[in-house]
Amino acid sequence: MQRLRVAEIVGYGLSIILAMIGTWLMLAPAGPEMPPPFPHFDKVAHFVVFFLIALPAVAVRPRAWAGIVLSASALGGAIELIQPFVGREREFADFVADVLGALAAVPVGHALARGLSKLRQAGEGKRA
Repeated sequence: MQRLRVAEIVGYGLSIILAMIGTWLMLAPAGPEMPPPFPHFDKVAHFVVFFLIALPAVAVRPRAWAGIVLSASALGGAIELIQPFVGREREFADFVADVLGALAAVPVGHALARGLSKLRQAGEGKRA
């Protein structure tokens, strides 16, 4: 079995922590009704949360992007299915924003992975 590198542990760990925080925020009972700062604010929030969930994992394992996006999307779907049981509304548009956020993390994560690879190679070159 291949050992996980420190970067992978950090990347996956960060994704898991962000997923836990995002899940808690999206399943917490709704607070007092306040007008959103701008129209469709909640869709932007869903997009950003799922972008941030997927990004660290894709950055450390870019070839696993499809599984990461699928996992994040499954989490978004599960959250939407559970929300009516905690006094929130189920919205298909929120799920779409979740999936799009996770997908948007793929090219950014790939770019970060290339940068991490160059840093790693530069560090190995200095030690040789």
